[in-house]
Amino acid sequence: MGMEIERKFLLPEYPEQLIEGGQLNVLTRHSIDQTYLAIEDGQELRVRKITDLDSGEVTFTHTFKDGKGISRKEIEYDISEGLYNQMIEAVKAVPLVKTRTTAVWNGITVEIDVYTQLELTVIEVEFDSLEEAEGFTAPEWFGEDVSVAKQYSNKTVWKQLQQK
Repeated sequence: MGMEIERKFLLPEYPEQLIEGGQLNVLTRHSIDQTYLAIEDGQELRVRKITDLDSGEVTFTHTFKDGKGISRKEIEYDISEGLYNQMIEAVKAVPLVKTRTTAVWNGITVEIDVYTQLELTVIEVEFDSLEEAEGFTAPEWFGEDVSVAKQYSNKTVWKQLQQK
């Protein structure tokens, strides 16, 4: 089982000027529909439909995560469209939809998520070790560190979306 070690920040505005100025190099852009199948005590099962906004290619994943905070166990693998559709139909939930831009800034890969159903934009950085994550100093343009703020976790935002 792999480890996901990441920090998340509230991005006050999309960094268009950094992209145009060449300080932020865009690698990929995806639309992600994310639906949770089960959530309990720090564990979660979710599925995603991921559409590459440049090529149009669509892939589907199933993910298990375990843990809380900036370091969690994670298993993710590709699934078929048919299996994805069966799971979506079984839970009858509204997917959380976001546009993810993966880019490189200052030698670091970042993921910018713009949520389409609510006013929320975050930037995430994944790390190879807990020490590296804890020692990371974010630039001011990243915004507030919300790495351990439950109200900004995808599963919390998704749960709120189901109540609308």
